[in-house]
Amino acid sequence: MKYFFLSEGWTVGRVWASDGLWQITAWRRQPDIQQMNICLVEKGELFWLFRVEDAVITVEVKPITSVPTVTSGQGIGKVMLRRLMSAEQVIERLGTASARCHLQNIELIVQ
Repeated sequence: MKYFFLSEGWTVGRVWASDGLWQITAWRRQPDIQQMNICLVEKGELFWLFRVEDAVITVEVKPITSVPTVTSGQGIGKVMLRRLMSAEQVIERLGTASARCHLQNIELIVQ
């Protein structure tokens, strides 16, 4: 599995595998991309952890609303994520002092 963090208010767009743009008809399914119940909080901004299958090599992400703000002019249209993270890199990132981790909907199992 591979991972990436995505800012609150952004969504996944197109997806690429090693043979090019993900084709649902060729793969006979959507790519396996799941938002985890873990997010980082940095400077008041939430970054949600996403898990993707190994076949995915690039993910396009874009703001949910593409309405430009008055103060900043035109916002960012889309971003291509080409360097997805390994599980070890995620753990290292979660352990940094500059980030706080929030867990949601986690069941506590006591034995």
